[in-house]
Amino acid sequence: MGDPKRPRKQYETPGHPWKSDRLSMELQLLGEYGLRNKRELWRAETILRKIRAQARSLFVLTGEKRVQEESRLIQRLYKMGLVDENATADDILKLNVRDILERRLQTIVFKLGYAKSIHQARQLITHGHVYIKDNKVKSPSYHVMRGEESLIRVAIPLEAK
Repeated sequence: MGDPKRPRKQYETPGHPWKSDRLSMELQLLGEYGLRNKRELWRAETILRKIRAQARSLFVLTGEKRVQEESRLIQRLYKMGLVDENATADDILKLNVRDILERRLQTIVFKLGYAKSIHQARQLITHGHVYIKDNKVKSPSYHVMRGEESLIRVAIPLEAK
């Protein structure tokens, strides 16, 4: 159990912080997906790293155990909207950080045309104008599951005159 006042980090920082090619790639992704800071990018990279590690661990298993574990992982990633139903462990290893960032609520609100820019999409979400089903979602980093795309709606109140 940990101290509730000191939560565990949800991300891992890069091993070598000053590689210019990685810095330029990170900066491009920050602008493209409207991320607030690099911690949001590192969180997505950490999620991807854990998924890929699970897929690599499948190659060690054999027989029925591997089939069960692989189908369980593929089902989970299918619900998350990252792979197709008939994906394999090789398809999971081909995932990249853009696939994770494409499933963020901020990106989907922009792609659905509810906002004119990725930054306006973030503003709509943080101001509480975006709903999934009947639930207000105020986190731009919310991971939209498969099937929730059609349930997203934006309710902007009329301006008071």
